Amino acid sequence: MPTRVLVLSDTHLPGRGRFLPPAVLEEAAQADLVVHAGDLVTLDVYDELALLAPVVAVHGNVDDPEACRRLPARAVFERDGVRVGVTHGHLGRAPTTPGRALEAFAADEPRPAVVIFGHSHQPLIERREGVLLLNPGSPTDPRRAPAPSYAWLELDGGEARARLVELPRRR
Repeated sequence: MPTRVLVLSDTHLPGRGRFLPPAVLEEAAQADLVVHAGDLVTLDVYDELALLAPVVAVHGNVDDPEACRRLPARAVFERDGVRVGVTHGHLGRAPTTPGRALEAFAADEPRPAVVIFGHSHQPLIERREGVLLLNPGSPTDPRRAPAPSYAWLELDGGEARARLVELPRRR
């Protein structure tokens, strides 16, 4: 069976909203793993998700001091033969967020096959330099994106597939 990974970023709670959308919580309960690519703001989001599935999370640029102490700036894990790197995407010298996300793992051996990041709130699935780049957007604060969003990453036998899921805009 493939590993199903729910991918989130930039939830900004509290702040951009008061809670995670119910659809996201329902999906988390069905996930084998949840990855959060930073800007949780507080650890409340992490704790809520951890009640539903194992969580891998990194801190972002607006997370409170406790979240920054408890969560790393980057994480790497391997599941079903796929090495995955996670970063927020705000640190580094590259001029773009995807570029900074790639840069965060450039020295890793072996290099991750998938790099998950956030920061821009712009959903993205793209192959670059042989790496699958995945930004899930934000389920609570889409900014200039067409809709709030999250992603699914499926890992199976050394292969990775990703898809974005758009949520309805809140009124």
